[in-house]
Amino acid sequence: MNKNKLTKLFSLTIAAILFVSCGGNKENNTENTTTPERTRVRVEQVQVRPVEQLQSFTATVEAEAVNNIAAGIPARIRRILVDVGQTVRRGQPLVEMDRTNLAQQQVQIETLKRDYARFQELLAIGGISQQQVDQMKAQLDVAEAQYNNLSENTTLVSPINGVVTARNYDPGDMPAGIPILTVQSISPVKILINVPESNFTRIQRGMSVDVRLDVFGDETFTGTVSLVHPTIDPLTRTFRTEITLPNADLRVRPGMFARVTINFGDVERVVVPDRSVVRQQGTGDRYVFTLNSNNTVSYKKVELGARFGNEFEVISGIEAGERVVTEGLSGLVEGTSVEVVN
Repeated sequence: MNKNKLTKLFSLTIAAILFVSCGGNKENNTENTTTPERTRVRVEQVQVRPVEQLQSFTATVEAEAVNNIAAGIPARIRRILVDVGQTVRRGQPLVEMDRTNLAQQQVQIETLKRDYARFQELLAIGGISQQQVDQMKAQLDVAEAQYNNLSENTTLVSPINGVVTARNYDPGDMPAGIPILTVQSISPVKILINVPESNFTRIQRGMSVDVRLDVFGDETFTGTVSLVHPTIDPLTRTFRTEITLPNADLRVRPGMFARVTINFGDVERVVVPDRSVVRQQGTGDRYVFTLNSNNTVSYKKVELGARFGNEFEVISGIEAGERVVTEGLSGLVEGTSVEVVN
């Protein structure tokens, strides 16, 4: 009798354990079959609107004109009348060279003038021919031309209004190889930039441009397109463009680093929020996620233009009316199923 009771008790215990075990497995199976939660995102529909086509270029400020002051004949420097940094006027004497050759030429001219006068007297009385008189006159003309050349190379003057930017010799030196002085015209100054050939038909003389110089921080100067070169460099596919910058107060100096911004007008472009743009690691390519009609996303490469504020201009890659993901980008891949949150 006791043996039967023990057998029944053992059977009930085993049944209870099996029941609990089966129940636990059922709960686990239920959890495993639950549908995974979709990624929650916010989207924004992109539109087309006019976008200013601004392009920036960097260059170095140059003088409007540069003149190297040097004598055309060998001679020793006697006096230098100006120094570096001094403003000079056109025609102002700058350097005096040795006058020995000039003085000798002056003596020769005086001699030839007397001879010429005597030849004319002899011609009048039939003592010589007209041909001899003409030959003497030719000698005098040559001597006077040589004197004028020596005079120009004895007192050296400035051919332009400008500033002395270099002095390479001192009085007593015999110049050789490099100029005595350099004079630069810096009112106005010019800036030469290389513009892509795609803008060849869009840039014209007289256009206003903005110029910033690093030395003056955010101060903006206004320049003007003064020359557009008529040919395109086949290697760089660019053409030279000259910008003239007024400089009445002489604040801008040659050699300064300049940033030129040109506005080529408005173009209708798709615009996207900057927070929707993803940069692919390792390549630098830009992508956006767009929302499909079945609530999945597509990963699209885009070509961006200028950035303004918190938006980017899109040159290609998506069309107006598409919806781009602006929040919830983390973990998204091509084809991810998403839930759009308002």
